[in-house]
Amino acid sequence: MNAPVLSVRDLIVAFPSEAGRVAAVRGVDFDLLPGRTLGIVGESGSGKSVTSLAVMGLLPETASVTGSITLSGRELVGLSDEAMSGIRGDDIGMIFQDTLSSLTPIFTVGDQLVEAMQIHRDIGRAKARERAVELLDLVGIPDPRRRVRAFPHEFSGGMRQRVMIAMAIANDPDVIIADEPTTALDVTVQAQILDVLKVARDETGAAVVMITHDLGVVAGVADDVLVMYAGRPVETAPVDELFAAPRMPYTIGLLGAVPRVDSVERRPLVPVPGSPPAPTDLPTGCPFAPRCPVAVDACRTAEPPLRPVPGRDGHAAACVRTGEIVDGAIDGELVFAVPDLLLDDDRAGDREDRPAVLSVSHLRRTFPLMKGSLMRRRVGTVHAVADVNLDIRRGETLGLVGESGCGKTTTLLEIMNLLPPESGTIEIAGTDVATLRGRSDIAALRREIQIVFQDPMGALDPRMTVGDILTEPLRAAGWTDRDRVATRVDELMALVGLDPEHVDRFPAAFSGGQRQRIGIARALATRPSLLVLDEPVSALDVSVQAGVLNLLTALQRELGLSYLFVAHDLSVVRHVADRVAVMYLGRIVESGAVADVFGNPQHPYTQALLSAIPVPDPQVERTRQRVVLSGDLPSPTDDAPGCAFLGRCPLARTLSEQERSRCAGETPELLVKDGASDADSDHRNACHFR
Repeated sequence: MNAPVLSVRDLIVAFPSEAGRVAAVRGVDFDLLPGRTLGIVGESGSGKSVTSLAVMGLLPETASVTGSITLSGRELVGLSDEAMSGIRGDDIGMIFQDTLSSLTPIFTVGDQLVEAMQIHRDIGRAKARERAVELLDLVGIPDPRRRVRAFPHEFSGGMRQRVMIAMAIANDPDVIIADEPTTALDVTVQAQILDVLKVARDETGAAVVMITHDLGVVAGVADDVLVMYAGRPVETAPVDELFAAPRMPYTIGLLGAVPRVDSVERRPLVPVPGSPPAPTDLPTGCPFAPRCPVAVDACRTAEPPLRPVPGRDGHAAACVRTGEIVDGAIDGELVFAVPDLLLDDDRAGDREDRPAVLSVSHLRRTFPLMKGSLMRRRVGTVHAVADVNLDIRRGETLGLVGESGCGKTTTLLEIMNLLPPESGTIEIAGTDVATLRGRSDIAALRREIQIVFQDPMGALDPRMTVGDILTEPLRAAGWTDRDRVATRVDELMALVGLDPEHVDRFPAAFSGGQRQRIGIARALATRPSLLVLDEPVSALDVSVQAGVLNLLTALQRELGLSYLFVAHDLSVVRHVADRVAVMYLGRIVESGAVADVFGNPQHPYTQALLSAIPVPDPQVERTRQRVVLSGDLPSPTDDAPGCAFLGRCPLARTLSEQERSRCAGETPELLVKDGASDADSDHRNACHFR
């Protein structure tokens, strides 16, 4: 059991380019023991996925792979694709990030599981089919005997990921490689998948390589951690040791940039400045030196090797100042200074004194469910938004959270359309959108509300320069003076922390975080009073995310902005929001001040959401009591009375039959509970028994 099942030594992966040979992975070493999980973390482009693809033998033919990869003593580097095909899926199982493209859409999941077994095993189809049913049951697919005949598109994202796990363990592999297996999933589904992955590891006894950017996930599942930067390991240690006493400034920066759902005190996040270097343009010496606040001359002369930390068994770091770092500081000074940014601005007491920037009352939105191709007919109604009420005051941030399909995006679109809603009222800056007449009224109100999208690259026209992108909304608002426009564009660039000299560059010349700053600058061009932020940091690395969140906080304080912040990451919401509204199947099920909702969650759904958010602390994460929801969201076509959460509710299982009958027949209202009056609190929940 002490012998490693997978050993990687001096792994170098290079690709040809116009600039010559480029090394994407530069000297990776690690040992993976049976039954243990190695977490590999780092920013995008650090070489995490390339390392896993090299182990799997899935790199393109143009890639050059040198070094050693041994699996149970067998050398994998240099094996033919045919030889590797006998190992992939048998000795090594792989769980990919994008499940929809990883599963063949024209075959049932049962056929794909059977194929995965028959390729490597002498097993009859009937027996393989029965084994497929057992695997689906093991990973938590309900009614596996029926679902084994379903196609991938008939499963939700979380269910498809379960199928991928079943396929990865079908042949009892020695190693399971999971490449960002929970990145695109809701937090409740993520918790389920991580539990399923633990079951798979325990059932097979396999060693697991978990590649992720989420340090909370690493804290909960990993035994050992390897931190990568610019293609090479810069720190490695047992998980408890790494989180408690990191010795590499880059690791310290990553940990300081993570918002925590369990944090009571609101503190500024600590972003890592700059961007990772391109593989074609690595600096002399330590690649992290240009971004490191404690770099010295020795850091810029030679790249430090990964060396053991004195007195720390299994802990190694690649930094010339490792011996000086104690508790994230050198000589008492923090490696990364906390930004001077005010966060503890309690505005709860004067909320009613400030005007409402957005008011939504009894909002409903339905869509027809059609069937047929030639003779289309309506067969039902999708109730996307059902009786939503919310309001945002000047200078306030409201976080709107919930799983995919809960109605968050539809609510945003109803607000942004500036058209009379199907039912209910929407008021923006005191103007009812139903009273707008003509394009001029809509254009005037449009200047009051702007949106920042999730994908910064997809939201910016790649054929336009940044100057043109920022000029466009000003022209649309009637700005005609070129000098005035140019001055405003420079102001916007400086406002979001970008160099005004770069306005002639195209979006492709900027990093992901810089592109999101450009999107924020464009949204601020017309001086709006309300910004709708649709998952504005979910596509960013954690180090970049921290800088953007700090920027949004600073802009709110400086400009008096109000934010409608939509996110599935409740850690981010806790950090930025003043109030939060939790949506489930088109309805608000709990709302109130962030401190109240996070400190005392009342609705069972909110409790499940909060318990599913991983905490970047191994000691805390492994002792937390998690509420894991079973099943998926019910159909939004069902508008029958009753609680829509009943089928997934952990509380309902403890109720009497009479109480459950009330849940099934009476739709709960969003009310203040525990005997408090409306004047005492605005913490409301929609549960009969909370």
